[in-house]
Amino acid sequence: MPAAYERYLVPAVFRPFAEDLTVKAAALRPRRILELAAGTGVLTSTLLAATPSSEVTATDLNEAMVAFGSAQAPGATWRQADAQRLPFADGRFDLVVCQFGVMFFPDRVAAFTEVRRVLVAGGRFLFNTWGPLGTHAFEAALQAGLERAFPVDPPRFFPTVPHGYADPASVATDLTAAGFTVEEEQELTLQGRAPSTADLAIGYLTGTPVRGAVEERGDGPTVRATVTAEMTARLGPGPVTAPMTAYVFRAVA
Repeated sequence: MPAAYERYLVPAVFRPFAEDLTVKAAALRPRRILELAAGTGVLTSTLLAATPSSEVTATDLNEAMVAFGSAQAPGATWRQADAQRLPFADGRFDLVVCQFGVMFFPDRVAAFTEVRRVLVAGGRFLFNTWGPLGTHAFEAALQAGLERAFPVDPPRFFPTVPHGYADPASVATDLTAAGFTVEEEQELTLQGRAPSTADLAIGYLTGTPVRGAVEERGDGPTVRATVTAEMTARLGPGPVTAPMTAYVFRAVA
């Protein structure tokens, strides 16, 4: 899964937003950065390049991602860690960053409280979260393809998890409950670019948790063909460019 995610999805979907977060992070001139849900290290790599004097610690709950990411971005210190129980001392970092990870936290207020604990007073928490599914053309087309492939009980991972925390007011409420003050909230739309919709379909079907749901439900090659056909009907065969919307938050401890 990490290899497919890195090959097919990182360049098209995640790198544009990693570059945006990196610019915002570097402007804060951090000395000690903690990254949560670092995945395969796309944000880690850009942070290392943009903040060469900073100490970067990258974490992920998934040990396979930590193993893969540590090879991609060896300049960081990598650790397996649960965002709700961070293995770091109080006030250890002056910046915590997270790219499209907060949606996965089972108890977001608990995780945000842990983030605040490991930040120095006045430290920042910088992260992004996807907007509604309909504002992400790639993933809206993917979900339509899944619903075509599985008319009964289609996988609902994308509407409920990646796009399941798409109300900025709810995010702000959770941050406040954890003791943060929201300094900035931005709605940001960037263009995703992929060489083909077939590549996108492969990436989503083999490099995300949808993989397991598809394998449980039916024949993989048939599903891939159906999803690719639906995505192509909506996006074209490629190269394809389409808008993706996220919300970016900066909060102070």
